[in-house]
Amino acid sequence: MKKNLTLALLSLILILVSSSGALAAINLKLGHAINEKDVFHEAALKFKELVEQQTNGEVSVTIYPNAKLGDERNLLESLKMGTVDMGIITGGPVVNFLPSFGVLDLPFLFRDAEHVYKVLDGPVGKGFFKEMEKLGWKGLAYGERGFRNLTNNQKAVRVPEDMKGLKIRVMQNPIYIDAFTALGANAVPMAWIETLTALQQGTIDGQENPLNVITAYNINESNGHLSMTRHAYSPNIIIMSMRTWKKLTEEQQKIVEEAAQAAAEHNRAIDNKMEVEWLQSLKDKGMEVVDQPDLEQFREAVKGVYEKYEPQYGKELIQSILDTK
Repeated sequence: MKKNLTLALLSLILILVSSSGALAAINLKLGHAINEKDVFHEAALKFKELVEQQTNGEVSVTIYPNAKLGDERNLLESLKMGTVDMGIITGGPVVNFLPSFGVLDLPFLFRDAEHVYKVLDGPVGKGFFKEMEKLGWKGLAYGERGFRNLTNNQKAVRVPEDMKGLKIRVMQNPIYIDAFTALGANAVPMAWIETLTALQQGTIDGQENPLNVITAYNINESNGHLSMTRHAYSPNIIIMSMRTWKKLTEEQQKIVEEAAQAAAEHNRAIDNKMEVEWLQSLKDKGMEVVDQPDLEQFREAVKGVYEKYEPQYGKELIQSILDTK
């Protein structure tokens, strides 16, 4: 009799504690496709630290790097279904689901990092997040992969005229192909996995990427010239499944959003600090660097690209980005 009473009391306590939410611990599975040395992982660690600290462990985060939960396209699909809770994903795959996001690929769209952050953290960036909700995603914050710059094995590039005839590998992205063609280069769309061999064999003259990629893959070994064109900007997105988002309390949602923004700003700060080191490292390895190409001439040369894509993205959206101060 006493044993039955004890069991009944224990059951009642468990029901009461559970209903109060004290046992409603949540573990968020966060995936990304990059290795643990990358800034993506640094952002994930910062997010985990802040969320677990501010929820007193009520919400925990488990990070899965190196595409352990799938590549970026698969991650986006998994987020939609709710089988993965969160991801840190580059902008490229998002365009396949949200075509308007491709406006950010337009060449020389951003003046500098401050301009980028004001656009992405402001009404334009929030507008994209609103559209993502219809696709089953909750956009939380914009981190970064960084500004892209040009390398080649032929000559210093200071003005568009210098690019004439250069065979430059670009991503398999129509805007990039059109932009480099407008600049006079022979744009060669190619998967990254094939690019390093093509550079080493000299079947292409150059490529374009952020400094972290140029450094990590020792592009200086095949390309002796770097021009800081900063012709395009690659963001990443800290993103959550809408299904998971709806399971969180309002207080938890607020903590998650603020932690994501802090993680994104941590990501940006690392990139901005490291860019100076990456650039110096490449100079030390013997790369000839054009620090200040004539960007006004480059912008003039790609005006036709804007005219081509204006009907697709809308003049108002493009102008709102350009006019952001």
